[in-house]
Amino acid sequence: MAEFVCKVGDASGRIFDQVETAQSEDEARQKLADRGYYVFAVRHHFDLLERLGPGRRSRMVRPDDFLIFNQQFNTLIKAGLPILRALDLLAERAAAPRLRPILGEVRERVRAGASLSEALEAQGSFPLVYVTAVGAGERSGNLSGVLEQYIGYLRVTTGFRSRLMTALIYPAVLVAAALLIVTFVVTYAMPQYASLYHELDIALPAPTRILLAVALPLRNYFLALVAAVALGAVVVLFWTRSGAGALAVDRFKPRVPLLGDVWVKAHLAQFVRTLSTLLGGGTPLVPALHTSAAAIGSPLLATTVEQAAARVKEGQSLHAGLAETHLIPGLALEMIEVGEASGALAAMLTSVAEFYEEEVNTRLQRTLTWIPIVILVVMAVVVGFILIALYLPMFSLQAGGGGR
Repeated sequence: MAEFVCKVGDASGRIFDQVETAQSEDEARQKLADRGYYVFAVRHHFDLLERLGPGRRSRMVRPDDFLIFNQQFNTLIKAGLPILRALDLLAERAAAPRLRPILGEVRERVRAGASLSEALEAQGSFPLVYVTAVGAGERSGNLSGVLEQYIGYLRVTTGFRSRLMTALIYPAVLVAAALLIVTFVVTYAMPQYASLYHELDIALPAPTRILLAVALPLRNYFLALVAAVALGAVVVLFWTRSGAGALAVDRFKPRVPLLGDVWVKAHLAQFVRTLSTLLGGGTPLVPALHTSAAAIGSPLLATTVEQAAARVKEGQSLHAGLAETHLIPGLALEMIEVGEASGALAAMLTSVAEFYEEEVNTRLQRTLTWIPIVILVVMAVVVGFILIALYLPMFSLQAGGGGR
């Protein structure tokens, strides 16, 4: 999904810029209009740092800082402080210094008459899920309860992401070490051996000839090859950040052996937990589905949820709308159907999220146990072949007495 910078106005006459995530300009206009804004202009938001990596903009709130802020903010609200007074304190004394100017902007908007959710949305640094949940808490008069629920949501999602990144560190280090070793041997050590064998006029066996035929041209064009690979990686990265490219990659991911199913279930767990948090905070189902779709990191699943939201708006049940997309696993659909029938959809969605998070954790741990072993075996085979190919001429030299 792409980002659009929209100049909008509200019923009070305020005009401000709003960043909206959508598949197209028309969809961005429609989303803002559905929320009661007057849309004056829409332009595509191009941010190089954002293209190179989501969440890298300097004004984005880091998850850890955001969690601490919400804990402090909720404590102040529960203690009976008015929202404006709580923002005054946090804008001056927030644990994360980079949050203070952001909270200062929110405070000024609230002081000017905006609601907290409107101020958070206009500031542009806060997740859409959070803004929607706060708005629902304000409307229901249960802001503290919604904040507590969102803090629990943050803890679970942040912990899940941290465990995943920790599990990937060791395989990533092994792959980087393997590439460095092979690059050094192929581009530096092997040409030295090739020069030595040429001076000794040794008849080279087939493995050595094959290895040198690959290594010598690689050394000569190494910088060009690195530049080509880097350029290709940048082109592919920008393509995958576009709407069509991201959707094409997402359609391929579920077909990847072993990891494809894990990828689907990880994003499904993120979606149902987000939806559960919004419903638990009092957000109606259809707006909660739209917000959950915008928060999903997968364009494929986001499109699926938007399609389901359209069907729910037409009168279908949630499980029936999701079933028609043919992407959601059957067990999840059955659990959602039970939650709808029992009137406990939010609680059942939490159970679905916990089930799939546990399954993803288990399968990832099992898969990642084998990945380092496979990497080590491949490294041993490659390095072993290189060493054997390099030393075979020495053996023939010793056996033949030094020359042809």
